Amino acid sequence: MSWSKELEELALRRDLAQRMGGEEKVARHRSKGRLPVRERIEKLVDPGSFHEIGDLAGSAQYDANGRLVDFTPSNFLTGRARIDARPVVLAADDFTVRGGANDGAVGDKLLASEIMARDLQLPLVRLVDGTGGGGSVKNIELKGHTLLPKLRMWPAMTQNLATVPVVSMALGSVAGLGAARVTTSHYSVMIKDTSQMFIAGPPVVARIGQNLEKNELGGSAIHTRNGVCDDEVATEEEAFLRVRRFLSYLPRSVHELPPRTEPLAPSTDDFSWLRDVVPKDNRSVYKMRPVVNAVVDADSFMEIGARWGRALITGLARIQGHPVVLVASDPYYYGGAWDKQAAEKFVRMLDLAEIFHLPVVNFVDVPGFQIGLAAEKEGAMRYGVRALTAVAQSTVPWCSFIVRKAFGVAAGGHQSDGRYNFRYAWPSAQWGSLPVEGGLEVAYKSEIESAEDRDAKLAEIEQRVRSLTSPYRSAEAFVIENVIDPAHTRALLEEFISISAPLLKPGPRAFGYRP
Repeated sequence: MSWSKELEELALRRDLAQRMGGEEKVARHRSKGRLPVRERIEKLVDPGSFHEIGDLAGSAQYDANGRLVDFTPSNFLTGRARIDARPVVLAADDFTVRGGANDGAVGDKLLASEIMARDLQLPLVRLVDGTGGGGSVKNIELKGHTLLPKLRMWPAMTQNLATVPVVSMALGSVAGLGAARVTTSHYSVMIKDTSQMFIAGPPVVARIGQNLEKNELGGSAIHTRNGVCDDEVATEEEAFLRVRRFLSYLPRSVHELPPRTEPLAPSTDDFSWLRDVVPKDNRSVYKMRPVVNAVVDADSFMEIGARWGRALITGLARIQGHPVVLVASDPYYYGGAWDKQAAEKFVRMLDLAEIFHLPVVNFVDVPGFQIGLAAEKEGAMRYGVRALTAVAQSTVPWCSFIVRKAFGVAAGGHQSDGRYNFRYAWPSAQWGSLPVEGGLEVAYKSEIESAEDRDAKLAEIEQRVRSLTSPYRSAEAFVIENVIDPAHTRALLEEFISISAPLLKPGPRAFGYRP
């Protein structure tokens, strides 16, 4: 007996599934500058590597004899694939079928994708478009009753954050659960102009009197500057490249160590220019990114979250092929002082380092927490304390370079004081409980007020105190372990990674990841 008829039907069903929402809806999707879901997958993963799970799920129509007439596939695709020859799980919305809403989905495919990643210990890549499996008012009529919101997938999503890399792309107008799924990630990216994220979209928000266009309400210009989403790119293809690059720094799960690549020399072998990076004038700024890019392996620094928490530069890099989390102050923003966003950004990167066994490299120029009424109103101290706690909880190796300022409670978070860390100061470094110029008038109030020439006395005291702030004075008292020639920074990083990399151990951490 032959099974040719059944195999023909299988082939037909798979052909019909490839149509997605049909030619008209796919064409409309393209006209908005967005790729169809299957083309997205082809561009993201290694050629021919996608093994779809549940490709026959959908809504079928039959004739009076029970023969298949038509078939609309589920609007949620999932399966396994490879990215740079490493296995991943994909979870992708098809906006051409019911706009990605859950009344176009079939079964528990979204939950299945999360459980697959968790139990197979594989990175999860979400391509989110529409509500991302979220609700639709049409459900009321279709089902005859309303649904009590239940986040059945949330336990698995939370477990995934603590065990496997999770990456999400917002590839269209993403609302409700879709927006939550993008945010519940280790790395997320939006497409400029063509993707938006909302708690509720413009038609709903209009009911409270706010008539806004999509990008006005939730465009990438908003969410990549408030920390909801990490990065903004110009095209979907660029987003795919960013995702591939991010995953290249991370292990497939916490049960492995990050992959080491072929060591690359830094972009220059002449580091003498580092000696002149920091201006003599304390109030002058300088560019930190050239320093960062120079001392890591050539072209290995991937900045993450460049548009928010801008007093901190954060990202992933490699030193002699070993991945590291890199944090650096940016004196161009508040002089490097921490505000609420900078503290949140710091915690996010430290959690990533801790979960996936990445050493931390920190370039410090922190004058303290941001001060003033705005900082007090936004609760900067609360968020700063969370960041300092994350530092104290850290167990991975740290290497800190105090480049210039390290003042106040915020600077105390340059590394954990309860364990051994590599720590170096450039000759330009200065530190204390608060900057000299900010504390003189309080500490020497009576002496200044009793002087005949108040300004002259203030200048005299400042010169006297400043003569004691040299890092060499601190080195004499073993307050700082080493003051170094900035030109030796790369060599010291190489020593740090050669000693610390063998200390890294795979396995889960005692705490989860805070999205």
